[in-house]
Amino acid sequence: MSAGLRLHGEYQGSGFTEPKYIARRGDGQVVQLSRLLYLVASSIDGVRDAETIAHRVSARFAREVSAENIRYLVENKLEPLGVTVPDGQESEEVDAPRSDLLLALKGHRVIFDERRTARIARTFAWLHRPTVVALVLAAAVVMDVWLFGFFGAIEPVLEVLDQPVLILIVFVLTVASLVFHEFGHASACRYGGAHPGCIGCGLFLIWPSMYTDVTDVYRIGRAGRLRTDLGGVYFNVVFMLAMAGAYFATGSQFFLAAVYLGHFEILEQLMPAVRLDGYYILGDLAGVPDLYGKIKPILLSLAPGRKGRAARKEVAGLKRSARTIVATWVLTMVPLIVGELGYALWNLPRIVATMTRSLTEQIVGTGSAFVDGRIVEGLVGVIGCVMLLCPMAGVVYLSVKLGGRLFRAAKRATAGRPALRVAVCALTLAGLTGLGYAWVSGMTPQPLPKKPPIAPILQPGVPTQEPTPRQASTPSGPSSGEPSGGASAVPSPTPGAAGSAGAAGPSDEPSASASGSATASAQASVTAPGEPSASDRAVPSGNGTVGEPAPSLSSGGTVPEASPTASESVSAAPSESTSAAPSGSGSPSAVTSP
Repeated sequence: MSAGLRLHGEYQGSGFTEPKYIARRGDGQVVQLSRLLYLVASSIDGVRDAETIAHRVSARFAREVSAENIRYLVENKLEPLGVTVPDGQESEEVDAPRSDLLLALKGHRVIFDERRTARIARTFAWLHRPTVVALVLAAAVVMDVWLFGFFGAIEPVLEVLDQPVLILIVFVLTVASLVFHEFGHASACRYGGAHPGCIGCGLFLIWPSMYTDVTDVYRIGRAGRLRTDLGGVYFNVVFMLAMAGAYFATGSQFFLAAVYLGHFEILEQLMPAVRLDGYYILGDLAGVPDLYGKIKPILLSLAPGRKGRAARKEVAGLKRSARTIVATWVLTMVPLIVGELGYALWNLPRIVATMTRSLTEQIVGTGSAFVDGRIVEGLVGVIGCVMLLCPMAGVVYLSVKLGGRLFRAAKRATAGRPALRVAVCALTLAGLTGLGYAWVSGMTPQPLPKKPPIAPILQPGVPTQEPTPRQASTPSGPSSGEPSGGASAVPSPTPGAAGSAGAAGPSDEPSASASGSATASAQASVTAPGEPSASDRAVPSGNGTVGEPAPSLSSGGTVPEASPTASESVSAAPSESTSAAPSGSGSPSAVTSP
């Protein structure tokens, strides 16, 4: 067996017609195996020879398996997936394919190792008892009725925006809620009988994200996995109740501002569009860990011909209820994703112009604040700079990654077909030419007119007054600058307003207005697009695919075309063929959840 390999057993509550089995490599990549491959892998100990393993597997599989069959499965199925390695290479790093999804958590860094995470999980596991959960949810309803119906939820936010120091305090509280969110995934995993892994952080769509490795939940039932998926947002509710209690104890309204922003964090986590908690909740309801891995076969199954038949055969491997859920999700998300990409391309000039001007003003103003000795205002301005830089970097990152994937996909699809390749190149060139003409000719929307910031504290040094229209005068007009009779006042052209929607990050979160709106600005600084804990749970799916905390690969070693906690896997087909498919519940809740 390869170093660090763990066999997690059968995937419980599966939406597949055939049982699936889970193994996790030492590098964190999750592999999904058929029953036969799992029996072979579990019989290998580095001592038994092929003949002995064949007898052992035959008895457990209830079918005759020869020593030659065992050698074939090991050399052509298990070794390519990194499950087994040749004798003498047990301690070496596995040279096997890894998942590389477009929207996956990158750059993992451990904050709490497995031992500390286990201790944290034991400490908070009692909060998942049914009686405690009922009391917490009832208290949350009472809190929301009081806050939104009687006290007024926006008043604490306005008070915070009026005091720079309070903004920093709320920022720290929001980060603390993200960490506590991960404790919820880990403790729920422990309560359900599984063993949580580490808690760490990484980059999701270029935004800082946290994740919890809860891969072990795949060996427990569907109810336990759903409890783990929901554990993060449940602990967000617990945290908000604690903040409300702190307000009643101290009278400080900034605690209620943290409660208000916590609602946005929960809504964001429940969205199933990208690999946050909502994505894994939907996947566990369907019993299909990697929903994005099913986009291609479901779409191809609608097409006639050989590829359509092969895709329909793969889709038929899902139970009827799972097919319904996954197909509905695919047919809903694909148009939305395509529409969002098209809309972003059409508005790209105004997005770039607005973000560039806003960032320039932000950096200049923040620098002036530090030079003048206004340290607190300068620190708040730094937060605003990060809020603008992250989505700008995210746009570049996604553009390069998506462009590269589309190029490679087109190259593969047109290999050996020169006429088709020429046609694809011509269509692409025509599309880019038309889009470029629309950009430079002014057909696309123009940047927003400049406006003063809504929350000046977030943008130190940025003028807070409306631009004064410049008066035009005729050549014969008075020297004083007063327009003469026929002259009209013409406002000077100004670029788009700072902090327009263009500064917002990916669609996963509410856009962070650069102008610093009371709610969006404060939240974006902590839970910007894709930033909330993306559970890093390793999710298996398909036959013969490899998955890690969020992506999936085919046993052949190629990365399946993926579209965008935190989880993936690669499963290996039975004795026949293998197909690709893909954690942190991380939070990028994969299946660890971001």
